[in-house]
Amino acid sequence: MSQTIAGLSAFVQKHFPGLAVAMLVGMAAAFLGSHYKGSMLLFALLLGMALHFLTEDARLKPGIQFAASTVLRVGVALLGLRLTLDNVASLGAPTVLALALAVVLTVLAGLALARLLGQDRDLGVLIGGATAICGASAALAIASVLPQRPGQEQRTTLAVIGVTTLSTVAMVVYPALTGWLGFDATTAGIFIGATIHDVAQVVGAGYSLSPAAGDAATITKLIRVAFLMPVLLCIALVLRGNSATQSGAPLLPWFAVAFAVLMLINSTGVVPGVVQHAATQGSQICLVVAIAAVGVKTSLRDVAALGWRPVGMLLGVTLFLAVIAAAYLHWAR
Repeated sequence: MSQTIAGLSAFVQKHFPGLAVAMLVGMAAAFLGSHYKGSMLLFALLLGMALHFLTEDARLKPGIQFAASTVLRVGVALLGLRLTLDNVASLGAPTVLALALAVVLTVLAGLALARLLGQDRDLGVLIGGATAICGASAALAIASVLPQRPGQEQRTTLAVIGVTTLSTVAMVVYPALTGWLGFDATTAGIFIGATIHDVAQVVGAGYSLSPAAGDAATITKLIRVAFLMPVLLCIALVLRGNSATQSGAPLLPWFAVAFAVLMLINSTGVVPGVVQHAATQGSQICLVVAIAAVGVKTSLRDVAALGWRPVGMLLGVTLFLAVIAAAYLHWAR
């Protein structure tokens, strides 16, 4: 017992300073997000990047790294309690299959654009996956299973900034676009849920049209979130097959397994609503703290050095997803 207490004490002493910095940045981001109706994740990232000079203090590094890795994984795992199998069934098999195909095609589009523009493959996976699934959360989760190569934080930061910014723009533009396309409320909600990157912006855009559109948008988006686990599995399988990046890593990250298990447990209906709400809040807190730590680790100069091509990739993949979603919904009506 004494050894356990001593080990815990040593862990806290080592990690608390950096973790406290990430938590304070996350609290500031939460305040700004709630008062100015913006994305807490984006605020956390930008505030963290402004504090990059803190990485020069060796006492802060272990805690910041812990927040950017372990805390992130806990946040992703808790996302599983936002979804049930009933949500998936409510849209119907054709729509769910279409969403799955859209996820695959969007990730492939990210890889294709990365190759076309001479960018790193990992950046293509990050941008494609973040656009296809759930924005900043997906970018962080995917980054955690990619090989830790030089510039990884910069690529992740760029993907997070890009998908969050485009989500905000889409939240304003897409509701008007659905009217121009002649979609009814449910179809408009499905389009919004299938194309906007971040959950918060999906909810805002959907319910700005009508309650029916908001419900359809939210369910559609949560189904996209469910595809996070199989996408992480595919990435892990590819990395396992690459001896250069395997490094004894497990076939599937523990947090992806936890995500799937929590989703299945939530599908049984035994999880009380208060627990679901607490898990959602806990997930959001973990992700805000994690992205604050990612921001602290990231240099603005290094991000700017990536150039215009990644921005072109973000725009290209976002437009690609919107076009194929609109085409499918026109065909399916």
